[in-house]
Amino acid sequence: MKLHIIARGRIGQSPEADLVQRYAVRLKGRLAISEISDTAAWPAFTAGRTVVLDERGQDLASADLAALLGRWRDDGAREVRFLIGAADGHDAATRGQADLLLGFGRATWPHMLVRAMLAEQLYRALSILDGHPYHRG
Repeated sequence: MKLHIIARGRIGQSPEADLVQRYAVRLKGRLAISEISDTAAWPAFTAGRTVVLDERGQDLASADLAALLGRWRDDGAREVRFLIGAADGHDAATRGQADLLLGFGRATWPHMLVRAMLAEQLYRALSILDGHPYHRG
């Protein structure tokens, strides 16, 4: 199953970009990362699942995120897209079309840092599913 982070804005060369790239390399081709402008429409999706990162989203434990991804994979999802919005977040239509609204706690996080946190959580989730000892929870 392909995991795809689609984020508004450019991360450029930064420590956060280095972290995202570190986890992308560890995921060995299972993670794609795309950037779109702050005003562009989200790419059209025809299949798979969509997760919208949102401050109102569910705060899932790593093992719970892994279980959900595993369930979607086992149900035949070929791709899961993770949408990271711009500074103003997502509109109601985008949130309404999501299979999951995911949040990282009640705090508000910079979008560049959210990319790194999400990449790490995806690596952790797949490590759990693969039985790798990275997650010691």
